[in-house]
Amino acid sequence: MVDYDLRLIKFKKHKLFPETMLTKAAKLRELFQKPSFFRLIGAHNGLTARLGERAGFDGIWASSLEVSASHAVPDANILTMTDYLNAAIDMNEAVSIPVVADIDQGYGNSINVIRAIRKFEEAGIAGVIMEDKLFPKQNSLLSDGKQELAPIAEFVGKIMAAKNSQKTKEFMVMARVEALIAGWGHEEAMKRAKAYVEAGADAIMIHSKNKDPANIIKFIEGWKEKIPLVIVPTSYYTFTEDKIKDYPQIKMVIYANQGIRTIVKSVSETFNEIIKAGGGHTVVPKISSVREVFELQDTFKMKEDEEKFVKCDKEVVKAVIPAAGDDSLKIDLKDLLQDRPLTMLDVCGKPILQRISETLTQCGIRRINVVGGYKIDKINIENIRLINNKEYSKTRVLSSVMKGIEDIDDKTLMAYGDILFEKHIIERLLNSKGDITLVIDRSYVHSPNLAKKLDLVITKIPPAKGHRILSSEKENPILKIGKNIEGATHEFVGIALFSKKGVRLLKETYSNIKNKEGKFHEAESVAQADFMDLIQELIDNGIKIDSLEIDRGWMEINTFENYKKSCGMLAE
Repeated sequence: MVDYDLRLIKFKKHKLFPETMLTKAAKLRELFQKPSFFRLIGAHNGLTARLGERAGFDGIWASSLEVSASHAVPDANILTMTDYLNAAIDMNEAVSIPVVADIDQGYGNSINVIRAIRKFEEAGIAGVIMEDKLFPKQNSLLSDGKQELAPIAEFVGKIMAAKNSQKTKEFMVMARVEALIAGWGHEEAMKRAKAYVEAGADAIMIHSKNKDPANIIKFIEGWKEKIPLVIVPTSYYTFTEDKIKDYPQIKMVIYANQGIRTIVKSVSETFNEIIKAGGGHTVVPKISSVREVFELQDTFKMKEDEEKFVKCDKEVVKAVIPAAGDDSLKIDLKDLLQDRPLTMLDVCGKPILQRISETLTQCGIRRINVVGGYKIDKINIENIRLINNKEYSKTRVLSSVMKGIEDIDDKTLMAYGDILFEKHIIERLLNSKGDITLVIDRSYVHSPNLAKKLDLVITKIPPAKGHRILSSEKENPILKIGKNIEGATHEFVGIALFSKKGVRLLKETYSNIKNKEGKFHEAESVAQADFMDLIQELIDNGIKIDSLEIDRGWMEINTFENYKKSCGMLAE
């Protein structure tokens, strides 16, 4: 556990803690000034506090019962002030709403109270509630528990010590009256509460463990002081908010331990079911997704901040995979694609998209935008960001590519969602110095099957003849690209790399032509355009398009024969 002193040093260094403290403490006081009551929910760590804020509670109760239970020890002053302070800090850092800390009896005598108030206030906690029992205590709801009250004078001294120790006027010190818990009656409870008000308490929490709310209502009806009341309807849960609103003396309602009780029950049921079922398969529909946990942890914000602020020598490269098309009408694949997009077709135990994602990840590409459309709900690959092209039935590949790079300004690799490729191709491509580089296959001219219209390319330098050739990294810019060109020298394999400038060129060019009417290169319209049509537009505008020549290491899955062949190769 992090030492709280170090954490406070951090706050002071960056001058954050005074603003945080004043804002939340002042907000707590504002809540007390409203005509109606407000709600706090008990929590024991940052996660449960964040869940409380997300649910809509006005504040967080840093419950000593919940914190001690989370450590699997009794709520009996076994944990130290540092333990409770660290837990409260975790909660406070996780939420934007006020946190009120349960500080038991102040962790000792008035000297201990002085130190506790200073530490909790410095940490940004909005206020504390201190109870008038003797140290060590036992939880107030414990049947036959030892409920020994401190002398009134002793506790009055603690309240005055606390109020004299706080540094700001906004910080709140509230007194918890345990006379009804200890069985000392209403007269004693009222006497103590009034004495604590005289000592400077900002509010009085009156506590009862009776199931019948009449016990607590009697005290409330007899309360004539201007200082507001706080209640905790844990045992007397029939005293619901529609009844509480009839008592203007009540300003703060604490739901103190429902969270930890829910956790104990739900976690126990889940664990027991896993043992009983022999696996986690039956509990998955009943529990939160990992993504929801990531959201609560601010994992996605962390990734955004990482992209903005974490700089390193290695250039950031992102990826876009257009995979929105409906290939279910392809004659020899239609039976396989009735319930899934082609990119989710299983190839030796892994979908095509998973194999693409793994290859890119191995090459250091972490941010992968996948643009889906047809059967998008079947795309469930980890470590991707899924973007929905709702117009997939009316558009072609270019639309999906542009959707995929809408939020990208960094160097970007594009790979079609229906191809398999080897790692060495990506590694070579990432070393390209061009602004736009397309991977092209020089072996296409040797292919015996030319029935399908290929993505054809003409380069400045034609490929070398023969089977035994030496690879060259010489520049070989692309002069023309499309499906209907004569004298093609290569085939475009569906992989490209764009520098930051290249991404900007794509966006600018697309912006200039996206509202253009009529034919666009080989397409009937811009909406029906392929990626190659935009590349040809760039070439016509004088933009240099570089190439990376290969002759193996990839395969397009567009026929059953290709699918069968790829499965056989990977199985070997």
